[in-house]
Amino acid sequence: MRRLYSMLIICAAPIAFAIVLWRGLRDRSYWLGLEERLGLGRRSPAPTIWLHAVSLGEMSAAAPLMRGIRDRHPQIPLVVTTATPAGRARALALFGDSVDVRYLPYDTPGSVKRFLSRIQPRVAIIMETELWPNLFSCCERLGVPVLLANARLSARSVLSYRRFGRLFKDVFSSNVLVAAQSADDAQRFKSIGADAASTRIVGNVKFDLQPDAAAALLGRDLRAAFGAARSVWIAGSTHAGEEEQVLDAQMLLQAHRPNTLLLLVPRHKDRFQGVADLLARRGVKFARRSAGAPKDDVQVLLVDTVGELAALYASADIAFVGGSLVPVGGHNLLEPAALGLPVLTGPYHFNGKDIAELLLARGAALPVANAQDLAAALTRLFDDPAERRRIGIVGQEIVESNRGSVLRLLDLIEPRLAEPRPAGTR
Repeated sequence: MRRLYSMLIICAAPIAFAIVLWRGLRDRSYWLGLEERLGLGRRSPAPTIWLHAVSLGEMSAAAPLMRGIRDRHPQIPLVVTTATPAGRARALALFGDSVDVRYLPYDTPGSVKRFLSRIQPRVAIIMETELWPNLFSCCERLGVPVLLANARLSARSVLSYRRFGRLFKDVFSSNVLVAAQSADDAQRFKSIGADAASTRIVGNVKFDLQPDAAAALLGRDLRAAFGAARSVWIAGSTHAGEEEQVLDAQMLLQAHRPNTLLLLVPRHKDRFQGVADLLARRGVKFARRSAGAPKDDVQVLLVDTVGELAALYASADIAFVGGSLVPVGGHNLLEPAALGLPVLTGPYHFNGKDIAELLLARGAALPVANAQDLAAALTRLFDDPAERRRIGIVGQEIVESNRGSVLRLLDLIEPRLAEPRPAGTR
């Protein structure tokens, strides 16, 4: 099975590389670090700690863990890999040149071997769910401990992994430790081959995200620029099929509160123009964030920039978190909750089920199923500032009381760093 998988990956890698080249015609950031996708690139001067976060959301969630690693082990180089330009940009924005940021190579045997020989990892920390058979196999051969940190696995993913039988079961060799977000996640990993003795429940590192002081200050400046008298709500990380419902809600809301401003933040930057076209077709008075502060008559501010979501949440009164009105699975509800905002979420939140259920059960998040629900919830909250503050305080208390996952992960990493260096490293 592994041999067949490797042959398929070797055949698919040139296609994936061609897609990256094609995307680079529109967005030149795709052309940065092309050689890294083949396992090439500079050699680390010393054995490293390696952390992988696949994209923007996972990179942001990993930030507290990366800070903890750097605080405890400033003398060990930290290599951070990702799979997307947005993830790379986020890592550089968070840490600059104090960490070595690269792309994860394709999972071909040659690319993986070249990559690991260059970074010489003393430990590999893989955020959430990235199970690459050749990568894990090479780590096992080299004696590199692997920690699946903040690990989560949906019931749907379990069925997918089971279809491939031993290919993914063999991923969980003796050097792999699963640090799961919840008991359900731990059980699902065990059901696809993880050793019960090497599976822990450590909680979700997203609770350890601290509101960024600089982002909060920028948020206050933005709010002043929007106009203190305006009601402001944000739809963060929206997807196709969701913007239409958000705009319908904004139209309904404006019938009651005509001075309301919507901050519309599409999840992926390659959709910025498409959403702008949607706004134009609907005749919505909108402005682009890249053009500066909107005028007073603007109904929607289209956020066509990257890396400002925290500051934009801080500038708003209420947050709707996207990916939840369409079956994407929802995005991070804790980021606005930690800032003291009431949070609205649709019915699809299987990417963070435990967090969503906790916030919903405690009343820090409110469920909405469609544009009408969204408009009604917004109207109710805008009409009751005291209730907005109460809900926001509940959310902050939930975040604060569930912190500690990063410390538990660091305690799991420590003994693995104390183990003898892998064979083949300097």
